[in-house]
Amino acid sequence: MTESRLIGPVRVVGAGLLGTSVGLGLRSRGLDVILADASPTHVAIAVDLGAGRPAGPDDAPQLVVVAVPPDVTAAVVAAELGAFPDAIVTDVASVKGGILDDLVARGADVSRYIGSHPLAGRERGGPLAARADLFAGRPWVVAAHDEITYRRASAIDDLILDLGATLVEMTPEQHDRGVALISHVPQVIASIMARRFIDAPNAALGLAGQGVRDVTRIAASDPDLWVQILGANAAPVRDVLVAYRDDLDRFIDALADPTAPGARRRVAEELTGGNTGVERLPGKHGTDKRFTTVIVMVDDRPGELARLLAEVGEIGVNLEDLRLEHSPGRQVGLAEIAVLPEAADRLTTELAARGWRIAG
Repeated sequence: MTESRLIGPVRVVGAGLLGTSVGLGLRSRGLDVILADASPTHVAIAVDLGAGRPAGPDDAPQLVVVAVPPDVTAAVVAAELGAFPDAIVTDVASVKGGILDDLVARGADVSRYIGSHPLAGRERGGPLAARADLFAGRPWVVAAHDEITYRRASAIDDLILDLGATLVEMTPEQHDRGVALISHVPQVIASIMARRFIDAPNAALGLAGQGVRDVTRIAASDPDLWVQILGANAAPVRDVLVAYRDDLDRFIDALADPTAPGARRRVAEELTGGNTGVERLPGKHGTDKRFTTVIVMVDDRPGELARLLAEVGEIGVNLEDLRLEHSPGRQVGLAEIAVLPEAADRLTTELAARGWRIAG
């Protein structure tokens, strides 16, 4: 068992996906975790999963982690600050500025509060979806403010490091603008795109490949939660969507008459801008490296994917990323293996020599 930086106990309020995952991660380090939730069933499930123990009357937590829906986060944080005057309190809601403003307006002791936000999650919620490693390698923002000292805030840093996440410091305003761009607006766009499928012909949906699945994957997220998130971060989200609408208008105008002078150039410039933007996204280990994809056809039989991955290792090529796509109507899948460009030719040649079929 790895030694924990935190001393504990840690009280987790909200035994859903994030709260139960926090509990599982801290319990794996031997910390005493106290679980509380408005739903006794959620607490019972999280306890059965090993995420902690039910709250008791004599609890004296070092740290309180509030993991409840955004529309009640400020109220719960204020209640926890009042109930445990010696504890530091954080929350994991995906919007930070409004919660801090609400707490200040309530007269809460924000010298013991600092908001945070792990950029981790799943399409499914609830304690049964939780994982002890949910936060491993993921960014976790600490939204610092002037009313809390570094010494007090260090408990939040310890929490993040104990759970294997990467600490990122931002102001609440920087955080809310950032997540509007990289999280909240993509959710809106994915949902609007997926909504086009409601009346689409089955024949068209049968053509769906990995591209459309990538674009719409997060459209399966919980609408109730996202109504709260988007409402709490409405202004930054709207700013990005207005700019996005302008981008769409340029495309629409260009496609109205693709033979008009300059129309193809305009489309090309917009697409090239997308190339430039995606290159800025951090890749593996936080670098901006671009990888080459080798697509291998894998028969839909037990053990075939494991054999492929083992042989990639035997060849001595590091697998940078992996995506799987099933071929509709055929008992075969496509494994998209991302590798460094200089390794792609050797991997392709050696896999083909071992009998693997390389697509494309």
